[in-house]
Amino acid sequence: MTTPRVLLLEAASPESGALAATAVAAGYQVYAATDPETHATYATDLQALLSGCLLTDFQRTDSALRDIVDYAHRYGIDAALTTNEYLTELLAHVCAALGLPGNDPAQAAAARSKAAMSEAFARHGVTAPRSQAVGTEDELLALCSARQVTFPCVMKPAAGASSAGVTVVTSPAEAAAAFRAAKVSRGMYGMELDPRVLVQEFIEGTEYSVESITQSGTSTHLCVTRKTVTGGANRVELGHGLPVVLSSEAEQTVLKEVDLAIAAVGIRNGASHTEVMLAPDGRCTVIEIGARIGAGQIGFLIQHAIGIDPWAACLDTALGRPAHLAPTRSGYATVRFLTSLALSRAALSEA
Repeated sequence: MTTPRVLLLEAASPESGALAATAVAAGYQVYAATDPETHATYATDLQALLSGCLLTDFQRTDSALRDIVDYAHRYGIDAALTTNEYLTELLAHVCAALGLPGNDPAQAAAARSKAAMSEAFARHGVTAPRSQAVGTEDELLALCSARQVTFPCVMKPAAGASSAGVTVVTSPAEAAAAFRAAKVSRGMYGMELDPRVLVQEFIEGTEYSVESITQSGTSTHLCVTRKTVTGGANRVELGHGLPVVLSSEAEQTVLKEVDLAIAAVGIRNGASHTEVMLAPDGRCTVIEIGARIGAGQIGFLIQHAIGIDPWAACLDTALGRPAHLAPTRSGYATVRFLTSLALSRAALSEA
């Protein structure tokens, strides 16, 4: 029996590190694709896990795809996966080119571009916020003047991540500044992203995420996560806790929408992280979805609380093997993030 060889598109994150360590512990060989600048930040312990590393330019998607496919053929790669939000679309094309389990490359852009995601949700009947993509500040102001934007609303980069550049806007007077904040947001690796800004209906409710593994188009939902988020214009996640126990009716409503969202963006093989709002009246709205495992320590919380190894599950899925997705524990886990507050000179002088 040959040793499985796994290729990670980027290994520079806690989640990627956990994947690499799990794979090596299982006797696999692990390779990574990254860019020279990021590779220089790889810690010694991470480098020790890797059997090889391809340096490529993710900014040039076509050439990166060729580099990765050639590298995979050269080293006999058996599975490819990523935990990096910005590389999920590229991964779908890599897997398709190599004939490996992956997501639908024709739909993969909808899991990255919020504008494409909104359109995919509408086509597949997903309950989602009303959204419109705006290209210029003048276009936005014209929409506001014509009262075609309802306040409060949310403005966000069309292809951003990690809540960067996201603003809750309560009046037309705040619209221009929020638009400019969204335009400032940049992706990793100098990638060219959809330059538009998404203007989205503001949804009231309690925020959750659903963590799922999909194999050959069939999804298993590992748990529901409660998200602790600040208020105000620029909302920041302060923590996660899981698993959340919802009423049977609420859970059925949430998971039905999540299944629709997973199908809408072409997730066929791999992890997904779906963010939803549950209103007091029981209505569930899907805010967005990522074709990756949840960040912010969610994978580690799953391991601690319910005993499912998400890293092994991702590896099994990428290798085309049945994943072990049954909980082995009945616990709870939470994480809280520390925030810093920059005080002005005036505030310091008053202290």
